[in-house]
Amino acid sequence: MNDSIFKTGHRPYSFTARDVVAIGFRHQRVMALCFVGVALGVMLSALALPAKYRAETKLLVNRERVDPVVSPEQNAPLMFHDTVSEEEINSEVELIQSQDVLQKVVTTCGLDQKTFLGSVFHPGETLQNRTDRAVVRLRSDLQLEVIKKTNVISIAYESHKPELAQRVLATLDKAYLDKHLEVHHPSGQAEFFEREADKYKKEMMTVEGELARFSDEQNGVAPTTQRDMILQKLADFSSTLDTTRASIAESERRIADLEAQSHSTPTRLTTQVKKGQNAQVLETLKSTLVTLENKRTELLTKYQPTYPLVVEVDKEIADTKAALAQEEAAPVTEETTDQNSTYVWVASELAKAKADLSGYQARERSLEATVNWYREKAKNLDEQSIRQGDLIRAKTAAEGNYLLYTKKREEARISDAMDKTRILNVSIAQNPSLPSLPTRSPWIFGLVACLLASAVSLGVVFALDYADQSFRTPSEVMAELRIPVLAAVPTQQSKGSALNKSGNGHGNGNSSETVHGNGSESTHEVSGNMDN
Repeated sequence: MNDSIFKTGHRPYSFTARDVVAIGFRHQRVMALCFVGVALGVMLSALALPAKYRAETKLLVNRERVDPVVSPEQNAPLMFHDTVSEEEINSEVELIQSQDVLQKVVTTCGLDQKTFLGSVFHPGETLQNRTDRAVVRLRSDLQLEVIKKTNVISIAYESHKPELAQRVLATLDKAYLDKHLEVHHPSGQAEFFEREADKYKKEMMTVEGELARFSDEQNGVAPTTQRDMILQKLADFSSTLDTTRASIAESERRIADLEAQSHSTPTRLTTQVKKGQNAQVLETLKSTLVTLENKRTELLTKYQPTYPLVVEVDKEIADTKAALAQEEAAPVTEETTDQNSTYVWVASELAKAKADLSGYQARERSLEATVNWYREKAKNLDEQSIRQGDLIRAKTAAEGNYLLYTKKREEARISDAMDKTRILNVSIAQNPSLPSLPTRSPWIFGLVACLLASAVSLGVVFALDYADQSFRTPSEVMAELRIPVLAAVPTQQSKGSALNKSGNGHGNGNSSETVHGNGSESTHEVSGNMDN
């Protein structure tokens, strides 16, 4: 029979829900035994296990306490935030699970005590090893959870003893609060600020004493004021010294010019010049000439012209005439002179300038000494003002530090008082209570037992059915032999055996019968091939 048989209008058989239910009916005994066995095993295990009790506590992370910042500023800002960030909540969770907190809980609650099983599995274990192992076990047993959209941290712990579960969480709360206080508010701040305040108070008193002694040395006058006055006078004297030096230079220049003028100016001046004959000389010469001529005449009466006396007289006459002619040719000049007023003025101005120069030079020396004294005095006063400024700054700094540390000391005392009264940013929202009901409910164990037994029994049944090689449905025949099933006749049989696939007939006109040995409905299936 070819594939055209599938086009005759008959619907091919398929695997239906009926077939699935049939599998359960075929192996109902096995399924029932598996279900009962697994359920009993789970229930017995639940009864054998000791009951566990679950205690729970809750911590609230808030912002009720505002701590000042420890800084050198007088008005330190406050650490205030409106909301608690996720990082801060996670930090608190890590503090809860820190090694020292858990170790304190372990040692306080006796979780590191030696047990029989511990001695068997860990012989030779030291106390520190047991403590570390208990800390690891406690960290894994603690159930920490940050409740969504809140600042609440939930902590749960299960134990076979309800008192132990409550005590572990109570000890954990106390150890965690101590750790939070230690981390966020270190101890010793008040003592530190107290020491620093006393130190700066002593320093302030010392500087004030030095300032008092310094004021006594200065007769109560501030060096700065004296320095300003000295500098004003120094400026005045320096100006006068500069003026005097300018006057000296001017005088020296004036003296040089006057000396040059004095060398070029005559001391006297001709005021009148008269020219004329010297009448007395002329008269004397003429009288002498007349006398000589008379004497020559007298001698000529007696002697010859060659006579020596006559010759001598002639010579005298000639000399007298020559002198008379010379005198008449060179008239006598009479000049009248007087003292030069310009020279006198130059001389007087030169003397005055020299006198002024001497005065200016003496004033310059005096002013130089005065200026040097004032300059040295100003220098000393400047050094004293610097010293006074240093003392004032030291006093101001010591006073500011004293006030600052006094304020910080009071803030630290307030913080310590708040720490002692447990006013923290973390509070216990729910104290651990003594649990009275176990965490494992019998109804839950029954439901788990039913679900587990159902799953195991169904799995075993389907595995057995899958391992069975006999034909049970028309769909299996069609899937295995790849021939159409012409008919399936149900039969009722109390007992029977299934024919194996190896015993079924194959070929044209052969038929096969599957019999269910559990008394269920059986079918006679006829299959065959038809030729075109």
